[in-house]
Amino acid sequence: MAETIQHVEDMVDGSPVVDVHDTFNYYRQLLADLKAKIDARFELKRDPSTVDLQTYGTYPEGPGGSLEAYAGPEVDWMVHSWIGNPGASFANLHLTCWLGPQVKVPHLGIALLVWPGGWFYLDSVPRTNMVEDAEYFDKYYAELDPEWLELRSDPEFEYFVSRAGFIRASLSPTAYCYSFERSQRNLEIVSQRAHAHVDRWLRWVDEAEAVPAEEQAALAETDETIRRNIAERDPANVMGVRFFGEETTNKLVRALWGGDRELPRPGVPS
Repeated sequence: MAETIQHVEDMVDGSPVVDVHDTFNYYRQLLADLKAKIDARFELKRDPSTVDLQTYGTYPEGPGGSLEAYAGPEVDWMVHSWIGNPGASFANLHLTCWLGPQVKVPHLGIALLVWPGGWFYLDSVPRTNMVEDAEYFDKYYAELDPEWLELRSDPEFEYFVSRAGFIRASLSPTAYCYSFERSQRNLEIVSQRAHAHVDRWLRWVDEAEAVPAEEQAALAETDETIRRNIAERDPANVMGVRFFGEETTNKLVRALWGGDRELPRPGVPS
């Protein structure tokens, strides 16, 4: 049950410069497969505000990235992205899907890093105070305890404790947040857990009860506030500044939470 407590930039700077395209490409295929499952379930449209972020930087010669954001009748904001320099030790990939206020199912959070060790995050982002709303915990999190504890006891996965207290506060009690050696065995575990995570989340969506219309506006406002705070306070943003400068990084961060969006938000009057 080892733990890792380091800044992102310290992990990168304190490691040898190596080509990590093998893991980067593995991660990209994994997220593409997961996104295909989501695409098959929801009606989604690319938000025009992210079209010019399809590719940026100088990759493959140097740092680069890609960011696509989508919205639809049931999805407030979905992001499929990567940023980094996989030829020189670092890549950060995201697949997040924030639901509209018509249901109260937790949002989907997935992040995969190589720096140059492996790292992954999977979470079901809660939409209520579970200490107050114990039934919400019972419905969506209690069933995850056994498998969460199973991985927590795996000696090949080091639990990652963010040095940023806000980020620690943003995690649910069943969030996966681990550093690991990039062995085939460990990458397959990450893949298995990620597929199970998405499959379960899609089942939750299909089984969800509708949120009363009079409660949806407040829920949508809370969702956007949480999404913005997490995006703006992500410690990994420092790597964006290092690669591309403040202006481009600020644009990327806004894209992560929908600050420049053009498509309407589901269930929210325009």
